[in-house]
Amino acid sequence: MSRPTRHEVDTDPVTGYETTGHNWNGIRELNTPFPRIVIWALALTFAYSAVAWVLLPAWPLGRDYTRGLLGLDQGEIAAEGYQRLAEARADWVTLFASGDFTALAADKTLMARAMPAAARLFADNCAACHGATGTGGPGFPNLADQDWLWGGDPETVAETLRVGINSAHLETRFSQMPAFGRDGMLPRNEIAAVADHVLALSSGKADPNSPSATLFAENCSSCHGEAGTGGLGVGAPVLVDDQWIYGGSRDDILTTLRQGRQGVMPAWENRLSATEINMLALYVAGLGQDGETGVRQ
Repeated sequence: MSRPTRHEVDTDPVTGYETTGHNWNGIRELNTPFPRIVIWALALTFAYSAVAWVLLPAWPLGRDYTRGLLGLDQGEIAAEGYQRLAEARADWVTLFASGDFTALAADKTLMARAMPAAARLFADNCAACHGATGTGGPGFPNLADQDWLWGGDPETVAETLRVGINSAHLETRFSQMPAFGRDGMLPRNEIAAVADHVLALSSGKADPNSPSATLFAENCSSCHGEAGTGGLGVGAPVLVDDQWIYGGSRDDILTTLRQGRQGVMPAWENRLSATEINMLALYVAGLGQDGETGVRQ
């Protein structure tokens, strides 16, 4: 490859442009002018930015910003749009403030209008933990089955939403699985025996006369029930099905017994209105009805 030299600079016979003098194995570089369209585009962009700085909110000023001559405010525009939406829905949304869940669920026309809005409330506030369809996940209960920690009727669901579980609310529902191993409540061999009994309960093969059944009765039945069928009102899960909050393998159960569990659900009283909570309660109460929404039978 030859190095470019100054004496090679000449005029291209096809385009009429001078070359830069660079010659790379016979390939010459033209010294073409900067495209006018690019110059105009840059000039227009600069002019637009200058006008936008004057007309629109632009420059930060500490905790404030320049408002612009047009006085546009996206926050105010969004608030106005929300207000128009609220006014358009006021005729049916206010009906949910009563908390008469039986009457609300019986009004099929009302439910047809309200449940899409309730689904959006669920997606915005609940789906991050319980999943888009309410089927839960590791550490979060399944809301689309028939197992409930506190009760699945709309009234109970609404109360759970209002005060939360193990939350900072003064009336919160409280539930805690003791740490039998960490706190020295049971020795290792007895924890292993209880884990085996819980596994046997979930498979329907538990021996009620075994030593592990006695350990379960003495340490677990006060919350989970003698047969492991759960305890509504104390937040104790059912142990006789295949639904698990923290996992149903032997290792998962051993971890739960050793370290304990204390899940937290936020209190929504100061985040959602009573109307929204009631609407959401009806939606959650119906998640387990083959995809339909309404009051569980």
